[in-house]
Amino acid sequence: MLDIDDLSKTYADGTRALSDIRLAVPAGEIVALIGGSGCGKTTLLRLVAGLDRASAGAIRLDGETISAPHPFVGLVFQEPRLLPWLDVAGNVGFGLSDVPRAEREARVAHALERVGLSEHARRWPRELSGGQQQRVSIARAFVANPRVLLLDEPFSALDAFTRRDLHGHLLALWAETRPTVLIVTHDVGEAVALADRVVVMRPKPGRLDDTVALPLARPRDPAAASSEAAARRILAALDRSLRPAETDRVAEPSAAWW
Repeated sequence: MLDIDDLSKTYADGTRALSDIRLAVPAGEIVALIGGSGCGKTTLLRLVAGLDRASAGAIRLDGETISAPHPFVGLVFQEPRLLPWLDVAGNVGFGLSDVPRAEREARVAHALERVGLSEHARRWPRELSGGQQQRVSIARAFVANPRVLLLDEPFSALDAFTRRDLHGHLLALWAETRPTVLIVTHDVGEAVALADRVVVMRPKPGRLDDTVALPLARPRDPAAASSEAAARRILAALDRSLRPAETDRVAEPSAAWW
């Protein structure tokens, strides 16, 4: 269980990035975070990853407080961030230096097979397309068997066809070990394709505004009536989140969510 308890973040210049975030995510659930610009989605992910410190509240994984990078919490960034001096297999196995060589090689080979890159194991990152590089970063995150996986808009720079292909690879890897997943996205279709639950955030300061459950069987057809209905519910929740609440009417208007 990932438990985010009354979490707030205020920066040194007084900017309130997050306020009173309460979110419990059971093991194995995929939660998409979506909301207007400035609502603190990436800040929340950085706090859960232990890359930044909260001003108030706590983050716990199975009862253990997270306040620094944790071996059971993986992170996939918007950019692949591969090491150019290592080949594909070396990048995927980079965090497994303490694992016996035979086991490390077997885990790397399996992860590369699951993302369709077995034949590219000895290629250099510069020889790969953008989509292939992001597949390597996803394999690298899963090969460590994280209990929590955080994804910060990992597919936003890719074309629609490549993005949908990577959704399939991501879900295939997730199905093997069922880590808890938090994914930040601006793409409603992506949220519908991947998530069990969509959490809509309201900006300035960032806080949780609404939740849309997606009890849909996988794989999901984006053209299916159930997927289109889910997308409409999310869009309606987003629209509400960008309207000033009574307590926010003197605040600066929110930016568009996209």
